[in-house]
Amino acid sequence: SILIDEARTPLIISGPTEDKSDLYLSIDEVVKTFPEDWYEKDEKQRNIQLTEDGTEQLEKLLIERGLLETENLYDVENTQVVHHVDQALRAVHMFKRDTDYIVKDDKVVIIDEFTGRMMEGRRWSNGLHQAVEAKEGVKIEPENQTLASITFQNYFRMYPKLSGMTGTAATEAAEFWDIYKMNVVEIPTNVPVSRIDEDDEFYKNTQDKFKAIAKAIAEKNAIGQPVLVGTVSIEKSEMLSEFLRQEGVEHEVLNARQHEREAHIVAQAGRIGAVTIATNMAGRGTDIQLGGNVDFRIDDELSELEDGPKKDLEIDRIKAEVAAERQQVLEAGGLFVLGTERHESRRIDNQLRGRSGRQGDPGLSRFYLCLEDDLLRIFGPDTLFSKMMNSNLEDGEAIGSKWLSKAIETAQKKVEARNYEIRKQVVQYDDVMNDQRKVIYEQRAEIMDSEAVDDVVVDMRQDAVNAIVTEACPPGSYPEQWDIEGLKTRVHDVLAIDAPIEQWVEEDQVEPEMIEERLVAEADRIMENKIAAADPALWRRIEKSVLLQELDGQWKDHLATLDALRQVVGLRAHAQKQPLNEYKQEAFSLFESMLEKLRETVTNKLIRLELAEPAPMPAVNLPDLPDFLTGHIDPLTGLDDSNDGDGSAGREALFGALAGSSRAAVGPGGSAGENPYADMEISRNAPCPCGSGNKYKHCHGAIGTGARA
Repeated sequence: SILIDEARTPLIISGPTEDKSDLYLSIDEVVKTFPEDWYEKDEKQRNIQLTEDGTEQLEKLLIERGLLETENLYDVENTQVVHHVDQALRAVHMFKRDTDYIVKDDKVVIIDEFTGRMMEGRRWSNGLHQAVEAKEGVKIEPENQTLASITFQNYFRMYPKLSGMTGTAATEAAEFWDIYKMNVVEIPTNVPVSRIDEDDEFYKNTQDKFKAIAKAIAEKNAIGQPVLVGTVSIEKSEMLSEFLRQEGVEHEVLNARQHEREAHIVAQAGRIGAVTIATNMAGRGTDIQLGGNVDFRIDDELSELEDGPKKDLEIDRIKAEVAAERQQVLEAGGLFVLGTERHESRRIDNQLRGRSGRQGDPGLSRFYLCLEDDLLRIFGPDTLFSKMMNSNLEDGEAIGSKWLSKAIETAQKKVEARNYEIRKQVVQYDDVMNDQRKVIYEQRAEIMDSEAVDDVVVDMRQDAVNAIVTEACPPGSYPEQWDIEGLKTRVHDVLAIDAPIEQWVEEDQVEPEMIEERLVAEADRIMENKIAAADPALWRRIEKSVLLQELDGQWKDHLATLDALRQVVGLRAHAQKQPLNEYKQEAFSLFESMLEKLRETVTNKLIRLELAEPAPMPAVNLPDLPDFLTGHIDPLTGLDDSNDGDGSAGREALFGALAGSSRAAVGPGGSAGENPYADMEISRNAPCPCGSGNKYKHCHGAIGTGARA
């Protein structure tokens, strides 16, 4: 299931972005009013788009509500509105409640189409989940932005060795080899399979099909044969449940709503007369024991009984009853598995059949189909419909023939081939991102493991300067062709340097390399002064923190850009270009741009960074300590206050240091009342001439200005 079925969708770690719930609600109100001729649905691709008339009418509705920036829906200013309309259309017309999702505790919970289980904690991306929440009238959670992404294929290929075991891999053997380089080896069954797999029964519509199913279940129930009914959705399972209630057949329903009782229901699905309606979730790979499960019966019936001879007798009784019941079920024909619909994949059908006839037990399986089933309606050949319509079937009458079975098999193969192409394409595009992902993650791991990243920061600064100079002074160009104003602006914006570049350019034999060297030297000088005035350990942490934050931020933005590129690159096919090759080229250019921007932003943030001094602490009137504590360590200062009366001297020393008074800031050779350098023009951020190592504003420059700035 994970290696094949779920591999169509990548794994995404996401974080919340800005709240746009009002816009989702407004668009949802508009979309729900659409008549069918305003849009066209493509159920194969699960896509929907507006018709020309629908676009015109939508523009009028949106203008009336003040939701459009301009009158044309597809102007650049309205891009966000178009995106919301697309997702709202899909949510309202393509995604069905109790099939694709359920509403539980005022939340939209996705239903896994392959297992029928709830996927709590997972959300659709690109605003689709929010659109469904607006449709259902529940609380709209903030939209998410991708922070990290990887396909299942590339995730599992990271393991040096990969293996698995399943009963239904044979139909996907080619894909296991193509994607994972895994051979599929068939192991013979422990004992021969004695299950009988009957031909499918085919009906004109769902109503006739469900009536026939209910009748067949009632017949099997009358002779005590247990029945397991497989449905494709919660909606269908509850619809069939209603038919059985009308027939008076007692049954259990197992779907995502009752998943808490799954183990108990499945354990007893093989008892005499048991009827279990289930979505794909029930009993996959589970040995449904004919006659019931001894352990579950003991837990249910004897849980309150204490260990002892009496309990042992009761256990023996239950075992004897289960053995007798098993014999009755075997005589009735074993477990009857009834499929209400064919699935997109033959594997899932085989898994359903495989719940019956385990370990050589007898069993029976049969599928009931109709023209309204999704598989045949969406993927079935047109000839199937015409033959059925011309077959003069009576209401409730079933047919079965070779051409029918062949049509169904053809439809399934078509879907399997389509899904394989989707998975193959997903991994081809992710392979491009995977190379970039490895580079970023390896670099991030190195930064995390390093005590200091000053070498990386210096290299980034030099590369950033090189990129700025190269952009303004292209190789092989003359000084007259250089963009001097652009260079000055970029140098000021990135490096915070007002360099005399015009004077440098007027010098003889000037080269871009010379300008680059001077800019690097000036940037290095600024950074050396900044580092010298800071605590070395603190500065190392700052460099590492800035580098990691910017790396994560740039990578997050890059993923969003690649996602947008992935959605539109298919249009290049209209220009006779191969979309995958175009994606590779564009993705490489975007990656280079991201690295260049990373170098610039890290350089810019560090060169403009000013370490803020702690604000002076206000005077605090501390309460006197009780007498019995005066001979102990002061809990505030950590000093021994035994010989200090009330401990005020230690506290005064502590708060004087924390407040950072101007007296403490004065370096050697000075005093709190005079500044021998007052007449000199010294920058406040420059080192103090007294040699203390502090900035001038924190040393002699603070004299006469009150407390430290």
